[in-house]
Amino acid sequence: MPKPLKDVRVLDMGTFITGPAAGMLLADLGADVIKVEQPGSGDPFRSFKGELYSPHFQTYNRNKRSITLNTKNPADRARFDDLLAGSDVFIQNFRPGVTERLGVDAPRLRALNPRLIYCSISGFGPDGPDRDRPAFDTVAQAASGFLRLLVNPHHPRVVGPAIADALTGFYAAYGVLAALYERQSTGMGRLVETSMFEAMCHFNLDDFTHLLSAGEIMGPHSRPQVSQSYVFQCQDGRWIALHMSSPPKFWDNLAKAVERPDMLDQPEFATREARIANYEQLVSFLAPIFLEHSRAWWAERLASLDVPHSAVLDSREVIESDQARHLGIMVEGRGPSGPFQTVRSPVSFDGERETGVRAPPLLGQHNEEILGIGIPADAAE
Repeated sequence: MPKPLKDVRVLDMGTFITGPAAGMLLADLGADVIKVEQPGSGDPFRSFKGELYSPHFQTYNRNKRSITLNTKNPADRARFDDLLAGSDVFIQNFRPGVTERLGVDAPRLRALNPRLIYCSISGFGPDGPDRDRPAFDTVAQAASGFLRLLVNPHHPRVVGPAIADALTGFYAAYGVLAALYERQSTGMGRLVETSMFEAMCHFNLDDFTHLLSAGEIMGPHSRPQVSQSYVFQCQDGRWIALHMSSPPKFWDNLAKAVERPDMLDQPEFATREARIANYEQLVSFLAPIFLEHSRAWWAERLASLDVPHSAVLDSREVIESDQARHLGIMVEGRGPSGPFQTVRSPVSFDGERETGVRAPPLLGQHNEEILGIGIPADAAE
C-alpha cells in the first residue's frame, strides 16, 4: 500500500478526540505519528472504562507509537526537544494557557524548529470573548447552529456520535497537509489553527448559505423535506431509509413498490413541490404501508424496482454485509492482548487499499525504541 506521508514525523500531544483524530488521519496516510503522553495516566481517554486501553482511546489512536514524557521536567523536556528537532508536525488541543505551562507553546517550538508545522486546536479560537470557554462536542454543535438541525423539537434529545470532535480533527489534518505542501517550496513551517466552533460553522455551510442568500433559517426538517428523505419502520421493528430527491422515475417506481399506482395522481403528491409542501402527509400515507412487511422484504422489493434505499443497519450488520466484505472495510492487526480489528482508511491510491493496521499503543510502549528508556511498569494495566 502506498504511504504518501511515510517521510513525515508527527508529534501528537493531543488528548480525547480532536487532536488524536488529526494524528490518526495523518498516520493512516503513512506518517510516523508519535503520541506523547503524560507518564502514569496518558491520554485521559485511555481510562474511560477504568483501564488504560478503552475503546474510546482505541478509536482515534491506531497506527501510532506511544512515549511518555513530562515536559515540565527538564530532562524530559530535553528529550522532547531532541525529538522535535527531527519532526515535521506537532499537534495539540489543550485549553488556552496549558501549552505555556508544559513548555510546548508555538513560539518556543517554532524557534527550535522553523520547519515545524505547529497545529493548534481549540474550542472557540485563540482569541475573542469565548476564548476561555470549555468546549466539548455538544457545546460546539450547539454554538455553531448545527445541533438544532439534529434535534427533534417534539422529543428533544442529543443524538448521534461526537460529530464536532471528529470533524475538527479532519479539518486540522486538512490544514496540516496544506502547510506540508507549501513547505516544499518555502522551506518554512506554519502555525495551523482551527477550533471546534470554526470547524462546525464551516461544516454547517448549507445552513448559513440559505440564511445569507435567501434569508431562510433552516430547521431539523428542512433538508429531509427538500431532499425527500424518509425512514420507515417495518413489520419486524427494523427500519428502512429512502432518498427520493430525483429523478421522477424513482417516485413512479416507489408507487409500484408500495402497490399504490394512483398515489402520484393525488394533487398533494403529484409534483416535487407538492411532495415537499406535504412532507408530513406523505410520511403518514407511506408509514402504515411499510409496516405491512419486513425490512428484508422491502429491501428486495425496492431493489428490484431501482428505488434509492438502504436498510438502516447497525455496526455488526455493516461489517457483515457483502459490500463491506468485498471492499475489505474491516482490517486486522496484532493488539496487546489479541487481534485488533478496525475500519480501514477509505482512501485508495492507484487502486490499492490499506489492508494492514498497527494497533493503538500501550502507554509508553515505544519508550525504549524512541527514547532509549524502558516501558512504564503500569502501561499494560
